[in-house]
Amino acid sequence: MSVELIVVIASVVITWLIFTWLVKVLKASLSTAITIAAILLILQLVFGIQYQTIWQEIIKLPEIIWQLINKN
Repeated sequence: MSVELIVVIASVVITWLIFTWLVKVLKASLSTAITIAAILLILQLVFGIQYQTIWQEIIKLPEIIWQLINKN
């Protein structure tokens, strides 16, 4: 076996590993995005809570956690 063949095989294997990793990351990202969208849709349709309200609470969350930590 020549060195060039080994390099080509190694590069194909590395490319395949990177590609499969990228596909897994994209699947996880899409799954998370769809879950978040479904939760927001349910909150809006069932309870009438707008996404802006949720966003405001998310922004306040670090401050609330900080206050809970400092009380002890």
